[in-house]
Amino acid sequence: MLRNSNSNCFCGSANKSFRSNDYYANINTAVALGKMQVPVKHKQLASNYILIKKIFGSCSAAIPITNADRSILGRHGFMPLENSTISQVNRQIEQLKSWANSGDILLSAYANELFEIRIKELKYLRLTVTSGRRTEFQDGFLALEKYIEYIAR
Repeated sequence: MLRNSNSNCFCGSANKSFRSNDYYANINTAVALGKMQVPVKHKQLASNYILIKKIFGSCSAAIPITNADRSILGRHGFMPLENSTISQVNRQIEQLKSWANSGDILLSAYANELFEIRIKELKYLRLTVTSGRRTEFQDGFLALEKYIEYIAR
């Protein structure tokens, strides 16, 4: 009896940690993240992105991120968007939101700058990635786009 109760407790705690990891792996998690305290700068950038997308059918110009942008991403522990998974992007969105809503002005400025770089990456990926080439990349940009579409409403 004691043996069964220990094994059930262990399985229960393993299942909880597995479920929390699964939570971030879903594209619709980006929508759930968009429901909580979205910074004003995120809403402005998202509205601009969606407006341009609606007018032109896609983003207006394919401008890749610069080496300076890549170094800023690397300095804060972010991978390029094409190498990021859905769960990584969802965690980054949550982190950027917490930084932007913090009382620290410098941290908030970093969060806004990183979000601008992410949108720039998304614009470039959406214009340059074809369906055949899409298999080379991770699906993290889909989660970012879902988040942007939700908060732009």
